[in-house]
Formats: sequence, C-alpha cells, structure tokens
Amino acid sequence: MGLFDKLRAELIDIIEWVDDSRHTIAWRFPRYQNEIKNGAQLIVRPGQMAVFVHRGEIADAFEPGHYELKTDNLPILSTLAGWKHGFNSAYKAEVYFINTRQITDLKWGTPNPIMLRDADFGPIRLRAFGTYIMQAVDPKALLKELIGTDSSFEIDEINELMRSIIASSFADILGESKISALDLAANYRELSEELRQSVVEKVDDEYGLNIPQLFIVNVSLPEEVEKAMDTRSSMGVIGDMGRFQQFQMGKAMTAAAENPSGGGAAEGMGLGMGFAMAGQMARGMGQAGPGAMPPPPPMAAWYVAVNGKSEGPFDMNQMAQGAQAGQVAKNTMVWSQSLGDWKPASEVGELSMIFGPPSPPPPPPAP
Repeated sequence: MGLFDKLRAELIDIIEWVDDSRHTIAWRFPRYQNEIKNGAQLIVRPGQMAVFVHRGEIADAFEPGHYELKTDNLPILSTLAGWKHGFNSAYKAEVYFINTRQITDLKWGTPNPIMLRDADFGPIRLRAFGTYIMQAVDPKALLKELIGTDSSFEIDEINELMRSIIASSFADILGESKISALDLAANYRELSEELRQSVVEKVDDEYGLNIPQLFIVNVSLPEEVEKAMDTRSSMGVIGDMGRFQQFQMGKAMTAAAENPSGGGAAEGMGLGMGFAMAGQMARGMGQAGPGAMPPPPPMAAWYVAVNGKSEGPFDMNQMAQGAQAGQVAKNTMVWSQSLGDWKPASEVGELSMIFGPPSPPPPPPAP
C-alpha cells in the first residue's frame, strides 16, 4: 500500500462494500494494517452482512444498516480486545462483507452416468442436469468453514462442491424411489423438492448456506437406448407392418412407372419391387386366418434376367403379376432348373399362358 492509501485511511473512516458483481459471496474490506478508529462509520447495504474478526476470532456481526462503531455496539470485540472502559485510539480488526442475496442461474449435472436397475430396461445408465439457487444465511459458519483468510470469495470456488453434493444426493434419491425411467418426467417436481431438502440438510449447518430452489431439468437415457425407443415408437405408429410395406412398394412402383427416363436401372428396380409386392400379397392371402384355404403346392422357381443380373426366384403367381404390370415381356430371358439354359419367356410352355391366349394363325388363302 502506498503513501496515498495510508493518508486516505487516516482521513476517511467509512467502511462499506459497493458490490458490482452478482457472483461474489464474501469480500474483505481493505484497510492499512486493518486499523479502525473509534466512531468509524459502517454501512451495510441490503443483501449484505458485515462480520468483524479480531486476531483470528470471529467477533460481532452486523445486519443491513448504518452504524457508528463504539464499544456499545461491539460487545464481543470489546471483550476480545480487553476494552473495559471503551477505547479512544484506533484498533485492528478485519471486516468481511458477506453477500446474503440469492445467487441464481447456477447449474448442476451428473459428471458420470448413474447405474440403476430399471423395471422396463433392466440395468441402465442415466444422466441428469438442472439448476439451483444458493444463498448465504449464516455468515459466521461460512467464514469459518469456507472463506478463511481469502480477501475475496467467488461462487466458482464453491460451485464444484455444490454440484458434487447435488449429484450424490440425486443418485441416492433415484435409487431409493424405484421410479421407472419412462415415468421420471412425470415426477420431476416431487423429485426436485426431495433433492433440494436433501442438499439443504448437508450444507445449512456445515457451511451456513441455503438452497431456496432446485430444479431437475432433464434426465436422459443413453443415446443407443433413445434410438431403440424411437424405433419402437415408430413401429407402434405404423401398425400393420405388412400393409405398410405393400403401400410403400406400391408407391415405388408408381414412381418408377412415371419415370420412363430412368432406363434399365429404374426398370430393374420396378421389376424387383413388383415381384416383392406380389410375394407380400401372396403371403398375406395365405395368412388370412382360421378357416382360410390352405396355400397351393409349391411351384417352379423362375429367375429373370434384368440388366445382366439374375433376379429371383419367383413363383408362377409372381411371374403372372410381373406380366400384368408389363415388367415381364415375351422376350424377357428366364431360367429354371428344368430348362437348363436361359430362354425367352414366350418359348417356355409353362409361361406362355401368363401372356394371354395365343393368337390364331393366319387363315388359309381363299380358293
């Protein structure tokens, strides 16, 4: 401290703290050699408390107000300093201002997933995060347990401790509640209040702190479990998967038919989807339920050449569906085990019927 500060301390004896920060919990009033004169003015603003410390012992505390420091309003300090009949000269004491306002927008979260045994999913890992509000309610306990001799004490210096306490308490409450992971969202309010009370029990007497509000914002499942739940929900919305597949394949066939510029690739895709749809419909008819006609005996398995590739096998019903859709023509090359070699469909007697009755030969010449 320079000469100017020494002179300023001699001339001005007003002890106050103008706090321009929302995250400072405690601040020590700077004074050259900690000297305070008899009759000094102490100003404690709303949301503050002032605590005097004499030779390492906590003395008097002052709530918001304007005070003239004398023996009458410094009873503990007078006893510690041995002032039996008051004092006239300057005395040494440290003055700490404690911020008693609520500090908001503080966040907490689980640093690691919490392992639980869930009724629906079995062993599962959960993460959680939320917000809380903290307030100093016992400046002497706070000064003794946390601040010590620090000239300034910020919220960041205790926030890590608070997050650890909240996360530990949350794990205990979650394990004892036995609430299913799917039902946690419906119990956020009750769990938040139970968690707040549990945390307050650990910090009120120990550190002189209070937690007026604490909220659980979200409890999340592992990403792979969330994806599985989304898939299961989507299947529930779709309903009959067989009908949905038929609908999707029908749309694809329509789109392929409306895109003649797609060439051989589009034709091959349409052919394959047409056959697949015919198979789906055939299976659907075979599964009509009790009392339905039994499925017909197995037919020959046919393979169709599409863009130099073999598609199949397809039964006779599927080949007929393909012919009706214009995807199997008379010159389409086909193969089956009984043929031994690829042939045009029109040259295979078993397939000739799928193109309709044969045309009659030309009539004989007139006589």
